[in-house]
Amino acid sequence: MQRRLIPLAVLLCAALAAAADLRKSGAEFMSPSTQAMQRDDTQNPGMLWVSGGEALWQRKAGRSDKSCASCHGDARTSMRGVAARYPAFDTHAKTAIDLGQRINQCRVGAQQAEPLRAESEELLGLESYVALQSRGMPLAQSPDPRLKPALERGQRLFTQRIGQLNLSCAQCHDDHWGKRLGGSTIPQAHAGAYPIYRLEWQGMGSLQRRLRNCMSGVRAEVPQFNAQELVDLEVYLAARDKGMTMEAPGVRP
Repeated sequence: MQRRLIPLAVLLCAALAAAADLRKSGAEFMSPSTQAMQRDDTQNPGMLWVSGGEALWQRKAGRSDKSCASCHGDARTSMRGVAARYPAFDTHAKTAIDLGQRINQCRVGAQQAEPLRAESEELLGLESYVALQSRGMPLAQSPDPRLKPALERGQRLFTQRIGQLNLSCAQCHDDHWGKRLGGSTIPQAHAGAYPIYRLEWQGMGSLQRRLRNCMSGVRAEVPQFNAQELVDLEVYLAARDKGMTMEAPGVRP
C-alpha cells in the first residue's frame, strides 16, 4: 500500500497553528482586578479617551470645514475592522504606516488641518475610538507583499541586541515570557490592546510609546515618534498577532 506524503506547506501550517495556540494576550498576565477593569467599560479609564475621540470624530476642522464623519459617516459601521488591519501599506507614502499616521493623513488631506501631535490627547482619542470599533475581532493584517520589506526589517529589529544592556525584544518576550522582571511579569509582546491606559503612566499611550520605553529601558538610542523603525516593529508585531483578538482600549499595569 503506497504511503501518502503530506505536503510540506500543510505541515508548516499545522506547526504554525500549534504555535499560535501558545500565544497569550498581555491581559492574561495581569491581576484579576486589572483584568476586570479592562473588561468593564464603566471602569476602563481608556473609555475617557474613546469619548473624546467620538467628539472629535463629529467636530469639523480645517479649511475644508469637514469632520471625520463628513466622509466616513457612522464609525460604528465604517470603521468596523479597520484598526485590526493596521499597520498597512500606503500608496501615497510608499511605505507602511500605522493607524495614527493614517488619521493624520486624513486630517491634512481631507480636512486641510494641521496634523495632530504624536501622543497628543486628541490623536490618542481618535485612535482609541477607531480601535474600539474592531474590539473582539481577529487581528487581520493584510498579506500585501509590499509590506514584506517592513516586516523583515521589523523582525530583524525585534531580534537585534541593542543598548548598553545588550538585549533584544525577543530575549525578554520570546525567551523569558511569564518570568519576573523588576516585580512585573514579562508578557509575550502582543499589541492588540493598543492604545492602552497604563496604570504606571496614569494615562493613555500608543504602541510606539511602549516601544520607546523599552528602548530607553535597555539604554539604547530612542527613535523619534513615527520613525520608520518603530513602524516596522509595529508591522512585525501585527504579523505575530494575526488571528488574536483586538482588545483596545486595553488596560495594563
